Amino acid sequence: MAPTPESAGFLAKKPTVLPTFDGVDYDDNKALKKAQDAIIREQWVKSMMARLVREEMGRCYYKEGVNHLEKCGHLRERYFELLKESKIRGYLFEQQNYASKE
Repeated sequence: MAPTPESAGFLAKKPTVLPTFDGVDYDDNKALKKAQDAIIREQWVKSMMARLVREEMGRCYYKEGVNHLEKCGHLRERYFELLKESKIRGYLFEQQNYASKE
């Protein structure tokens, strides 16, 4: 099945900024705000991915019953990996501790 093209409205809202402060001019408020938004967006995506895997793991545990340790192990391992990065920390720590290369 071929991938469907993304709509023009979706592409207009799609972020174009990487989730990092590398190369951001702190005097340019618009660029700084875009970097902050990108970092927050990336953290929310990771949080929601962990939530979806947790919900799927719950369904698997319910469905498999006593065999859940064997049948749902892959979801458990994936959830534990996602859990490390799923906390929403905000952008201030990265922004305050960004060392410019000047």
